[in-house]
Amino acid sequence: MKVAFVHEWLVTYAGSEKVLSEMLKEFPEADIFCLIDFTKGRFRDKFMGKPFRTSFLQKFIITPSIYRYFFPLMQIAVEQFDLSGYDLVISNSHAVAKGVITGPDQLHVSYCYTPMRYAWDLQHQYLRHQKLDKNIRSLFARYFLHLARIWDTRTSNGVDHFIACSKYIGRRMWKAYRRPSDVIYPGVDTDYFQIGDTKEDYYFTSSRLVPYKRVALIVEAFAQMPDKRLVVIGDGPQFKEVKRAAGANVSVLGYQPDDVLLQHMQRAKAFIFAAEEDFGITPLEAQACGTPVLAYGRGGASETVIDGVTGIHFWNQSAEAICHAVNRFEKSGMVFDPLTIREHAEKFSIARFRSEFRDKIHELWNAHAKSYEILEEMVES
Repeated sequence: MKVAFVHEWLVTYAGSEKVLSEMLKEFPEADIFCLIDFTKGRFRDKFMGKPFRTSFLQKFIITPSIYRYFFPLMQIAVEQFDLSGYDLVISNSHAVAKGVITGPDQLHVSYCYTPMRYAWDLQHQYLRHQKLDKNIRSLFARYFLHLARIWDTRTSNGVDHFIACSKYIGRRMWKAYRRPSDVIYPGVDTDYFQIGDTKEDYYFTSSRLVPYKRVALIVEAFAQMPDKRLVVIGDGPQFKEVKRAAGANVSVLGYQPDDVLLQHMQRAKAFIFAAEEDFGITPLEAQACGTPVLAYGRGGASETVIDGVTGIHFWNQSAEAICHAVNRFEKSGMVFDPLTIREHAEKFSIARFRSEFRDKIHELWNAHAKSYEILEEMVES
């Protein structure tokens, strides 16, 4: 069985790249295809030293700061990968990777983080954040997203089997594609993220600083609670905006190495998470450290944070809702036991992910091979 993985783009080593790394350990002989690779060899050890076979876009996109502007061409580029020599194709997809072309004798399994979030139910939020909800540019953007939905739906028909990263994403896929899926949650590194020795009097959040992560909203909430301290770790397009909004009680540290992130996660009194995320690995990393999570109760966090046991849910993406959750956390008298929180996070371990992923792929391959044999027998008879 010759295997190929198809990844979208390699700009940093974040959530989907961590999942790909664990997938690869189950199929170490596989080849990896990727539209563009800007890592210049960094993180190669995470992928067993394997090279990434890139698309024609690698020749034209000279800096990672502009790669998103080439999104319409990515739909074409992913279709140009010649995967005819592979038996099994696994796309690691949240945008275009599932659009690869495969033949009737090949098995294409897509591990899906979401249908294109900006093209479907989050379109209006995306247009507002990008200031594309008015004027002539809005018309072009809406037309492009209309075409993206058509392409996204068409290419879903080329996938033989979908695996969703959460039940929430399974529902979104059914809504967009009318396709069923199995759910296999990504894994959290419970060996690295461990309970610390001490807790300190601050709240913590960590994320890429992009609009849908809502870190600016968390900072706004703490501006209304000057007696409570917040630490923010992360970098991204909204860094300057978040930094400007931060009051004296908010420390915005930008990008920090893993050991600094771990220390803050272990020592924080609670982790704040305001995004409607497909799955969301950082709330589970915090829980692996025994740290309770105050999370927006939609998306993946509704499945990974247990209200009143491992954290608290709030139900609106607003500064007021976050303030209310903090006050409930401090004044309700609820006790959040670090060992109980840690035990919950261990249910989402990397070992569990790898085992479930490996078993599902082999199950699908065996069913595919059997159906192919039956078809051959029918043709011969």
